[in-house]
Order: sequence, then structure tokens, then C-alpha cells
Amino acid sequence: MSNQDFRIVYMGTPEFAVEPLKTLLDNGFNVVGVITAPDKPAGRGHKMQFSQVKEFAVTRGLNILQPEKLKDPVFISELESLKADLFVVVAFRMLPKVVWAMPPKGTINLHASLLPQYRGAAPINWAVINGDKQTGVTTFFIEEEIDTGMIIDQQVIDIDPDENVGSVYQRLMELGSKVLSGTVQNIKDGTVKPISQSDKITKTSDLKAAPKISKDTCQINWGKTAREVHNLVRGFSPYPAAWTIISKDDNTTEVVKIFSTRPEVTKHNLQPGAIDTDSKHYMKIATTDGFVSVLEIQPAGKKRMDIGSFLNGHLISSEWKVS
Repeated sequence: MSNQDFRIVYMGTPEFAVEPLKTLLDNGFNVVGVITAPDKPAGRGHKMQFSQVKEFAVTRGLNILQPEKLKDPVFISELESLKADLFVVVAFRMLPKVVWAMPPKGTINLHASLLPQYRGAAPINWAVINGDKQTGVTTFFIEEEIDTGMIIDQQVIDIDPDENVGSVYQRLMELGSKVLSGTVQNIKDGTVKPISQSDKITKTSDLKAAPKISKDTCQINWGKTAREVHNLVRGFSPYPAAWTIISKDDNTTEVVKIFSTRPEVTKHNLQPGAIDTDSKHYMKIATTDGFVSVLEIQPAGKKRMDIGSFLNGHLISSEWKVS
């Protein structure tokens, strides 16, 4: 069977799912349908906005389906009519069994972690936030419980201690595209040898979760160590960005996003959240074991800027602090 004879339905929505789809097409696979999120209004003019996967699929002239409900009988009938050998899922919704159990070769998922670690919605963020030295990608067969299916393939990358999530995201997207294409090729050729995730779990395994990110998750807790704060900042940079509240000596407050920091472990007598600055070149914020130097910051309603530009527009006194 040639790659063109092997029929694939691809499911994905955000940018992370675009490159894997492109790689499958570039390797000659026959993507007979693309399932993505419905269009939604955005901006002041409420102009309908396509998902990033749809934007790409349109340029390739692919057959696109955008169901509101994945159990809709009309959608299920359309899906069956595509007669796919395999479903491929990258950054999409949780599928009902009536969908993932449909194709004869199964349904596979590309997940941006080394499963069973970081099952959940935000694996890349949490690997950086937790200060992990490595992460990677996993392809696996979808089963009843989310992110628990049989592992097909995994590959590892190193994480630099000062690398932000945007950089890790980009590298995992590129790696994942190659791994996924190889997995599809092996499934088509009948050479895959999946292993159970339970084989990777021992009595001493510390399984880390990857829950969905909320606004509260992104607020900085200055009662942590300098490295923990630094990891949180880089785990949300450039998006959605860690944030904190600056309390001023006139009893006003200002919410700022922080994109880049440098940790400094040293003894001091300040309370966590206290600000140390020369008002021109640096602003350091106290943590439990030292300071975090703020390098890039964004006040509410303004552009992202380096700390020198921020200080140029703010006369900070010793009474200022963050929380």
C-alpha cells in the first residue's frame, strides 16, 4: 500500500497542530479530512476567525469539517463516509469513543511530553515551570482515559535552565512533526510495537500533572525561591505571561506582566516582594532566598519593554512592593 492509498483524518486546532499536518502532506500521505474547531467571532468587528489549522488546510484545498458536537449523528455519518484507515489527533478536543474507535488502524495522538509524565492540557508550560531538564514528545493510541493509551514512540529534548516556553514549544512542534510522520508510516507498514504506559511507572515514580492554565496560575508568588519564580516566568513567556501587582506609596496599584528575569541567590533582610532598584538600570524583587531581577516587563495597556525603559517612566520609592 502506498502512502496515498492510506487514508487519514486529521484533527487539530492551534498552531502546534499545523506543522505536523504539513509534514504528513509533504510525505505523501492522503489526508481525506481535517476536523477543527468551528469559526468564532473575534475583535471589535466580531469578524469570523478561522483556527490556525483551518487557515492552513484551506491553502491546501483539504476537506474540512467543523462540528459543534462530536457525537452529532450528522457528523458521525460524514466521518464514516471518509472511510479513513487512521485518525490522527494533535491539540484537539477529547474524543468520544464513537469517534476514536471508528478507524480500523485506531486513533493516535501526539502529546508534548514524555508520557506518562504531564498528562493534561499544558504539558510544555508545566515542564518549564517545574524546572525539568528534559521533556519530549510521545505518540500513542487513544483509549478511554485521557493521555493513558499505549505508547508508540517517544523522543527527548533538553531544556536550557533559562529557556522560555516559547522556545521549547517551537522545538517540540518541529520534533513532534517528524515523530508523528514516522509513527504514521510505521502504522501503515504494520511495524509498530506499542508499550503500556504502566511499564514506565514504578513504585517510586513521581507522576507530574499538566492541568489547564488559568489567570490565577500565572500570578507570581514572591514567597517562593528565586529559581521557582524565574521558572514560573519563563514557563509563561511569551504567552500568557506571568503577572504581579505593584503596590505604590500613594496607595494605588498597577498590574504588570513579566516576561524575562534573572535569579540571584543571596542573603538579605527584606520581605518577599520588596523592591530594590537604582531607578535607572535595574529592579530586583526579593524572594525567600535572594532576588529576581526583572529584565522585560509590560505595564497594563502598554507595550512590552526592557526594565530601563520601564524605570525611565516610573519614579520608584522604597515603599513600593509587589504581591
